[in-house]
Amino acid sequence: QVQLVESGGGLVQAGGSLRLSCAASGRTFSSYLMGWFRQAPGKEREFVAGISRMGSVTNYGNSVKGRFTISRDNAKNTVYLQMNSLKPEDTAVYYCAADLSPTGRPGGADRYKYDFWGQGTQVTVSS
Repeated sequence: QVQLVESGGGLVQAGGSLRLSCAASGRTFSSYLMGWFRQAPGKEREFVAGISRMGSVTNYGNSVKGRFTISRDNAKNTVYLQMNSLKPEDTAVYYCAADLSPTGRPGGADRYKYDFWGQGTQVTVSS
C-alpha cells in the first residue's frame, strides 16, 4: 500500500505561481512512476504531468506545457509540480498518482495505469 499526500494548493491571482508537493510512503519511492492530474467541476480528470523513476523523462499535458514543471526528490520521497503563469482555467483539484508497474510508461498520461492516488489539493486561480 502506498499513501500519497498532496500539499501546497490555495488561492492565487492569474499570472501567479504555486508549488505543489506530494509526499509518498514506502521505501521504494524511486521505483514509482509519478504523475499529476487535475479535475475541475463537471469535467473529467485530466493529465497534467508525469515523470520517470529517476526524473530524467517528463511529459506534460498540452494545456500546461511551458508553464508547469514536474520534478522529484527520491531522497525525500516527494514529487513536485511548479506552476507558473497560472490562468483561471487551471482551477481544479490536483491529484498526484503513483504507477508501480515495472513495465509502466514513464510520464504516462493514462490515468487508469496509476495504482494509487492522493486525496487532492484545491487550486483556485482568480481573474
